[in-house]
Amino acid sequence: MWTVIYITQNKSALDKLREAFEKNSIIIKVREVNQSGDSSVFEVLVPESEISQAHEILLDLQIEK
Repeated sequence: MWTVIYITQNKSALDKLREAFEKNSIIIKVREVNQSGDSSVFEVLVPESEISQAHEILLDLQIEK
């Protein structure tokens, strides 16, 4: 089962997350949940078994919202 661990509208934050998770061999899914005009909202999902490690990575990253 996949779990949402982060929600962002910021494309550069999304790219930073992808890079960090790939570096740590964590598979992610990105789901675009709202698209209106120029803005989109993205959910970042990880497998349930990787939630703990993903949270550690999120804490280590400094992402601007």
